[in-house]
Amino acid sequence: MLVLRLLNVVAPAYFLCISLVTFVLQIFVFIPSMFRDPSATPLFSPALLHGALFLFLSANALGNYVLVIQSSPEDLGKDLNLGKGAEVADWLDGSRSPGSALPSTHFCRLCARVTQRHDHHCFFTGNCIGSRNMRNFIMFCLYTSLACLDSLVAGMVYISATLSMSFADPLAFLTLLPHSISQFFSGALLSSEMFVILMLYLWLGIGLACAGFCCHQMLLILRGQTRYQVRKGMVVRARPWRENLQEVFGKKWLLGLLIPVLNVETNYHRQKEK
Repeated sequence: MLVLRLLNVVAPAYFLCISLVTFVLQIFVFIPSMFRDPSATPLFSPALLHGALFLFLSANALGNYVLVIQSSPEDLGKDLNLGKGAEVADWLDGSRSPGSALPSTHFCRLCARVTQRHDHHCFFTGNCIGSRNMRNFIMFCLYTSLACLDSLVAGMVYISATLSMSFADPLAFLTLLPHSISQFFSGALLSSEMFVILMLYLWLGIGLACAGFCCHQMLLILRGQTRYQVRKGMVVRARPWRENLQEVFGKKWLLGLLIPVLNVETNYHRQKEK
């Protein structure tokens, strides 16, 4: 538990550090290097178009990241009748009567609260992912993968121009790291160039991981399931996939794709108001 709590603090700091490094490289290294093209018009120059795209992706990734943290799943344990002397953890482990439990709830020991439609605990946000912040979490993964892909392409263009090499050969990217390490220790490669090459592989790894996680999460949403339900082997009621999507993304789903907005109200809040 101590290791998990430490990871819950280190992981968000690691993500913010990588985001800051990416922003600095894009704004002060990659984008200025694109202004060297004299054939491009000022309005439609690659530097301005790429800069606008990167700022759009970064704003959505960071905005949804903040909303995931702010829209913390509500502690439902305060509103539940757990019985005299009952522990929340024991109740959720199945020792209490099922009739006293709300469906799709789980107690997170790191957050110390009961959340509705608990999916998992995200260490990079230091928060549980549930019904209130699921849409923002999906958008965060999507735009993070796109921002990493954008940074990867910009970094490859920069390295290609700086080292006068071509990535036309598919094996060029795979052999770039070992060749760069040998050139770095021989003194033929600058430390700044070596740092950018290392960041290329880091962006590739983070981008693929976020894209794969986003696709997996979308598949679960279409089925109306959560990762916690799949892990525990819980049977969920079959519903049309359109209803499952609307429950997470709401009717104004297009707005959430373009700008970071708060998630829709959960069914629990609707039932609570009634």
